[in-house]
Amino acid sequence: MSTTHRIASVDVGIPWRRGLKTSGHLSLWLLCTIMILFGTICTPNTQASLATESPMEAMRTTVRQALGVLQDQELKRPERTEERVTRLKNIADSRFDYQEMAKRSLGGQWNQLGEREQQEFVGLFTEFLTATYMEKIHDYAGEEVKFLKERLEGNYAEVKSLMVGKKTEIPLDYRLLRKDGEWKVYDVVVDGISLVRNYRDQFSAIFRSSSYEHLTQMLREKNTHYAAKNKIGEPRTSSR
Repeated sequence: MSTTHRIASVDVGIPWRRGLKTSGHLSLWLLCTIMILFGTICTPNTQASLATESPMEAMRTTVRQALGVLQDQELKRPERTEERVTRLKNIADSRFDYQEMAKRSLGGQWNQLGEREQQEFVGLFTEFLTATYMEKIHDYAGEEVKFLKERLEGNYAEVKSLMVGKKTEIPLDYRLLRKDGEWKVYDVVVDGISLVRNYRDQFSAIFRSSSYEHLTQMLREKNTHYAAKNKIGEPRTSSR
């Protein structure tokens, strides 16, 4: 049986002056991250409940909790903007497996890096993803998300859903990995387009024409731009 929740709907195109970009239907992955990132802000989960929670239940709970934050009028006050963003950035870590996303986005290049370079890339990639959706969290329009079914295969799962608008229905699939009894999102597929695959294709193109060092420099520049624009601390350069 499907379930329906309402989430934020925003315009999330991210133009790059050169190189990396998020455009078209793929940009809708940011809607998914807004649903996912709020994690356990309202109702703390015990380890026992996390161990028995299904992937769909985890997503359903997260969406419900996200609404509590999005609709919190106190947190919408201008003087509490930084507090709101800081809380959301911290909560995001509880739902995303950034290292897995970074590793899969680099593809074969990941194994060519040393441990220090891997940690550096995870930090830069995490900051990039966080900054792009943090720019959009203050917009709230109220699309509907209908959860359809889940598919389990060992420690991996896929939760299928639809983003339902007035005139469109766009498939949103969440790919999750179970770690330490919790379901972590490592990819989002929007209308058949994978977030991780999109970045892997872009990174591969950069490697063919330039180098890993050029990619990390691009990420640093973009992260610095976001940090200066939003005045929310300095970009991370290493994983936590």
